[in-house]
Amino acid sequence: MHNQHDVFIDAIHTKKKLRIRFYSEDDGRYIERVCAPMDHAAGTRIKDGIPRYWVWDFESDKTNHTLPLREERIEYMIDTGDHFEPSSFVSWRPAWVIDRDWGQYS
Repeated sequence: MHNQHDVFIDAIHTKKKLRIRFYSEDDGRYIERVCAPMDHAAGTRIKDGIPRYWVWDFESDKTNHTLPLREERIEYMIDTGDHFEPSSFVSWRPAWVIDRDWGQYS
């Protein structure tokens, strides 16, 4: 787990956006994005069994989308103080690993 795992979990429960600085393989450098924390879990499409920090990227240079971030790629996570609404990005029936109270999006 990342040393700021508690910041991530708290942001899930309080529905707060995070500013995350991480190493982007696509860009070949560290970048920052404002994201909504979604879950900490191994993915179903990525079959290596490594848990990732799943976030919704509000600032992608292409389109908004999910980002699966491995802990060693994350430099820091900062609570921006801004709230997010799960309804703005959850369009599937979620099966979260981390429990939360997001109403119908839980």
